[in-house]
Amino acid sequence: MRSRERTLELIDTQSGGDVSRIVVAGVEPLPGGTVLAKARYLEREGDGLRRLLLSEPYGDPAMSVDLVVEPSHPQAQAGYIIMEAMGYPLYSGSNTICTVTALLASGAIPMRPDDGLQNVVLESPAGPARISVRVGDGRVTSVTTQGEPAFVADVGLHVDVPHYGDVRFALVWSGAYYALIDAARHGFGVTAQEQIALTAFGDAFVRAARPGLRQVHPELGHVGPLPFAHFMGPLRELGPGRWESASATYVHPGVLCRSPTGTGTSARLALLAHRGQIREGQSLETISPRGNRFVGTVGATAQVGDYPALQSTITGSARLMARSQVTVDLDDPLVDASDLEHVLSAQAR
Repeated sequence: MRSRERTLELIDTQSGGDVSRIVVAGVEPLPGGTVLAKARYLEREGDGLRRLLLSEPYGDPAMSVDLVVEPSHPQAQAGYIIMEAMGYPLYSGSNTICTVTALLASGAIPMRPDDGLQNVVLESPAGPARISVRVGDGRVTSVTTQGEPAFVADVGLHVDVPHYGDVRFALVWSGAYYALIDAARHGFGVTAQEQIALTAFGDAFVRAARPGLRQVHPELGHVGPLPFAHFMGPLRELGPGRWESASATYVHPGVLCRSPTGTGTSARLALLAHRGQIREGQSLETISPRGNRFVGTVGATAQVGDYPALQSTITGSARLMARSQVTVDLDDPLVDASDLEHVLSAQAR
């Protein structure tokens, strides 16, 4: 390999249609005593990696990137840093599902030899993600993950959005701050035919809503401006304690998720519980505009700072798409090496 070329080893996966590229080799060890500290360092000093893998010609902004790093939590088998178009979310359900599937399929975490449930702990920037994996025929068939406790930060908020008028929303934390919006109030059925319109609405809404909204988590500190809007369809009862709902998550700037998203589903559960519409042990199946589904189940109550919070689990599955080595030519004019070169290993491991 020539001295100005670097190699990244990737496992491409998808969960609910959302693609996550898992970086398993080719990046130098990052400074920081926790995965959160490593993520903060990468955001501050090495954001070129995120831009490279989420931009043409190497990637697409609709994808996510998960960098596997050393964990600090004593129970965690691996750590992972999540990168998206909006920046560095502290937790993500679909990215967790994809990362644990890739680590088990590649042997980085040994998979149990027989069929059944396997418990895994990964360390996200938000802390430990406790995961139950169902294994069958030598592959991961489903994943249930418990991540960040969700809490309702504000209700009854509203903002005037150009061309759309007054938009009412609730602000909920579930690994990032989400604005939850009643889709029907604005004429949306959250269907496949509305994806472009929902993306345009989400973009206009986030730009209008960001000024003045909180950017601080009571325990994790500064978390940046509002990154997500979640459009809620009506609830439909499936049976005792079980509901489903059309749902769509907008990621700023300009991405409408293929899946209903794990953190979006957790935020919806927290809001339903806040309204007294759902309780522990009950579940909500969210359905994206493309028909992909996650199941969220209400867990125990918790506390985050001064906020009553809610534990929940998200169940979904991931599929392997590709295993690849990507060559990064640091002399390529399309590669911005200014905050990239120092985080890449001189040779693949």
